[in-house]
Amino acid sequence: MFSTTFTKTFGVDHPIICGGMTAIGTADLIAAVANAGALGFLTALTLPTPEQLAKEIVRCRELTDKPFGVNLTILPTINPVPYDEYRDAIIESGVKVVETAGSNPAPHLPAFKSAGVKVIHKATTVRHAVKAEALGVDAISIDGFECAGHPGEDDVPGLVLIPAAVRQLSIPVIASGGIANGAGLVAALALGACAVNMGTRFVATHEAPIHPNIKQQIVDNDERSTVIVFREFHNSARVARNSVSEEIAAISRTPGATFDQVAHLASGQRGREQVLKNGDVEGGLWWASQAQGLIHEVASCKDVVDTIMSDAAHLVRNQLPEMI
Repeated sequence: MFSTTFTKTFGVDHPIICGGMTAIGTADLIAAVANAGALGFLTALTLPTPEQLAKEIVRCRELTDKPFGVNLTILPTINPVPYDEYRDAIIESGVKVVETAGSNPAPHLPAFKSAGVKVIHKATTVRHAVKAEALGVDAISIDGFECAGHPGEDDVPGLVLIPAAVRQLSIPVIASGGIANGAGLVAALALGACAVNMGTRFVATHEAPIHPNIKQQIVDNDERSTVIVFREFHNSARVARNSVSEEIAAISRTPGATFDQVAHLASGQRGREQVLKNGDVEGGLWWASQAQGLIHEVASCKDVVDTIMSDAAHLVRNQLPEMI
């Protein structure tokens, strides 16, 4: 329905991505995204070892014969992560597209390139996107301030960030952050992007491997239902608003506060166990974007993608031309 540089380069039907999401980007969700004609990314570090990642890639292939990729997020950790081994597992499994995020992907690019793997790099600033292009990545996913996760420290929303990135880049640009419907896709294309990346919208799907309470909470929430935490520690993160995230924000604002004071509240293990698994929306920190205000039902991945594409086509063919 929409043919863009993205659909042609990555061989998918629709210009829609489900980016990597820790503890959520498993084969159950990503195969459903692929079968809907979009491009999904298994999240490498959701799997405890590179060997288990290789098995999850096999499982995903058993559920879909369409293209999918793997997200490799490179971040400083207390316990060293064998990133080289995860990278090798991706290559040896025959995956042909990778989404990198976090730190500089340069150490991994030669191996990916020699194996014919295309690399989409997530960036939150134009300057980092330009650097990534110079390093040789194949596309940029530019994250506006509306996004879940880490939006950077510059607070530039997509309406400005997307065209600013497009103006300085010669490789495909994917719009990310605060997008959840057909109007968002059309807006992103109008701003110069060739696809959109959605996370929170795909969390509120039947196939997402989390407790139904969390999916319904996303539907019940609105655009104000997020909090920026960790700003004082120069590691800003947008998360769902609940008692835990508000307590973290309050403690962090205290003069001289340190991350150690909120570490027990911010525990990823706590969020995965109490929130995503057990369904306690107040049980820990969990990620969500301002797109919550645009999500009004839990649906299948196919219904999400089909509705977005249908609504986008209607806007382009009917609603917008009538304004001229």
